[in-house]
Amino acid sequence: MIFGKNPDVFSQKPEPPIPVEVMIGHKEVYSQTVIKKYFSPSRRFDFFGLATYTANYENDVESNRSIIISQVGYNFKNGFGVMAGVDFNSFAGFYPILGPKHSFANKNILAVTNLSFFMNDGLDTKLFGLYEYHPDISPNLRFYSRLQFIHNFSIKYSEHNISYAYLRAGVQRKNLIFGFGANFNWVGPNKIHDNNFGPFVRWEFN
Repeated sequence: MIFGKNPDVFSQKPEPPIPVEVMIGHKEVYSQTVIKKYFSPSRRFDFFGLATYTANYENDVESNRSIIISQVGYNFKNGFGVMAGVDFNSFAGFYPILGPKHSFANKNILAVTNLSFFMNDGLDTKLFGLYEYHPDISPNLRFYSRLQFIHNFSIKYSEHNISYAYLRAGVQRKNLIFGFGANFNWVGPNKIHDNNFGPFVRWEFN
């Protein structure tokens, strides 16, 4: 689990783990690291970082893709908050961002939603979602599933920049998660579509 519960009980929870994931797809290798840290026992202030990189097997560097999000947030009650930070991706470049955020977590569910407004010429907006469901299968195993998506749209130019939907399904034993993944990507105003399927492995560092 990446996030704790609401900010009023954050101080009773340990620090979230740092998950590192690699998916060996039929077209590309995909990797992702997520960092969530709190600045005080009250857990009102936090840091969220997401880094993804996709590399093709032909070593065509121009076709590789990366997304890096770094943001500092302030948490209100009931999972709502605000954030500010920077966003880099290999399509739009590097820009400051700010916007609202929301997170919810319990024993089996994690739901994170961020809406980012870019301070750039195109007035980009980005909706980011990360949703996990991981109920117990047995005392030592859990089912693991995840939907993760991004949709980036330019308000000024009324055109699509980049979006993706990533799906995961597998099992978890302690810190190890493995299973099968599917990555769907849409790039540019014409929404050029690409996909990638394959097994993934994820380790949650404490």
